[in-house]
Amino acid sequence: MLPDDVLLEIFDSCSLDVDQWLYAHAWQTLVHVCRQWRCVVFGSPHRLNLQLVCSTETPAKDTLNIWPPLPLLIHADESETSGVGNIVAALERSDRVCEISISTSRSQSEELWKAMQEPFPKLTYLDVASNDEHEPVLPTLPDSFLGGSAPSLRSLILEYVPFPGIPKLLLSAPNLAELSLSTIPPSGYISPEAMVTGFSALTRLERLFLDFESPLPRPDRQTRRLPPPTRCVLLALARFKFKGASEYLDDLVAHIDLPRLNAFSIIFFEQRHLDTPHLVQFIRRTPYSKAFGKAHITIYIGDAVMVNLSSQTFGHGELNLALLSTVPEWHISSLTQACTSSLPALPALEDLYLHGDRLGLTSVDLQHFIGNHQWLGLLRPFVYVKNLYVSEEFVPSIVSALQELIGDRTTEVLPILQNIFLEEPQPSGPVQEGIGQFVSARQLIGHPITVSFRDIIPKQDRYPELFTL
Repeated sequence: MLPDDVLLEIFDSCSLDVDQWLYAHAWQTLVHVCRQWRCVVFGSPHRLNLQLVCSTETPAKDTLNIWPPLPLLIHADESETSGVGNIVAALERSDRVCEISISTSRSQSEELWKAMQEPFPKLTYLDVASNDEHEPVLPTLPDSFLGGSAPSLRSLILEYVPFPGIPKLLLSAPNLAELSLSTIPPSGYISPEAMVTGFSALTRLERLFLDFESPLPRPDRQTRRLPPPTRCVLLALARFKFKGASEYLDDLVAHIDLPRLNAFSIIFFEQRHLDTPHLVQFIRRTPYSKAFGKAHITIYIGDAVMVNLSSQTFGHGELNLALLSTVPEWHISSLTQACTSSLPALPALEDLYLHGDRLGLTSVDLQHFIGNHQWLGLLRPFVYVKNLYVSEEFVPSIVSALQELIGDRTTEVLPILQNIFLEEPQPSGPVQEGIGQFVSARQLIGHPITVSFRDIIPKQDRYPELFTL
């Protein structure tokens, strides 16, 4: 028979190798083997991280008293439509609950919200979501949610759950490291100023995700205040993802500084005009903005346009900016406006990649949607680019646009360009003729350009990743 200390070492190693939720069930098997094992397990509940899992199938009222008063993990899967009473019974042990992960319906939520009005002093993880996106939005969480206090909370994830009073809760959550508010409905709108007030206590926040269901309501331009002389500084925040109206983000970043921001992703709803002066200043204040060396521009015809900026220094800093747009004719003009209104000068950016997903459209169709003047307008802000990479979808269009840069306009766009790489292994006559005219025009003024034809232009498809934290 093994001594107790050896058994404890074995049980402890098992707890490190098993998923937390699985281990919360597995240790119960150990205590039923024999009295010695039961004494070893219950004698070291903290070292073995003993916890009880409560689900919709757990008869909490009858079984929780059988076990020692261990921490509770409450988990209600979105496929489970009954048993809310068992979850409520577990929530009533609020002094023991450390994790909550529930997906609820509108009919169940009111009962759950009522059970969650008490303080949960040991709660470290909270994930609440609607289990049916086609249902009406869930009832608004009251200001008394969690007793208005979350001192131990490390992760807060709400999906399609209106909670306009969340800034008050955030002020009581100094240990929060992850905040994800996704698909925020209009009924859960929180003003940028109120949001910043909540952020002021989050000195340990590392990841932030704000995702609005729609661009409305928007901040009132007539009542928007100037940025304050001092800003809320979130020293630990490294990842920030936002989806919503450009005015909202511009107001928000006017009031915050993120000196350790490493990855910044933005999705703006479809809009014709962008006015984001504070966003430009905010990006300029990030530690890596002057080190962006590459830009990948990707156009998803009829869906969205995106620019990805990346740096090989400062911990591989990255910025993604996407604009949702269902109108192909607006793609380039919207992206051009975003680049000019939202991005500062990028002196280290020498490599520019142009990619596309034309969804069955021909080159002729693309040239109908995107004219030469639009392409030139998009390229104009990238004055430090030395290497231009063009995927096959856009080769005819880009070459046609560059062909216009002759005479006084020769260096109007991409003035220090040195190399062009075209994904066109067997270039057609018009492509060869057009690129030849551009190269000759640059040669005449002492700015030679080398043109290479390639089978593949490297892609950097970041669009799907924008939607996850």
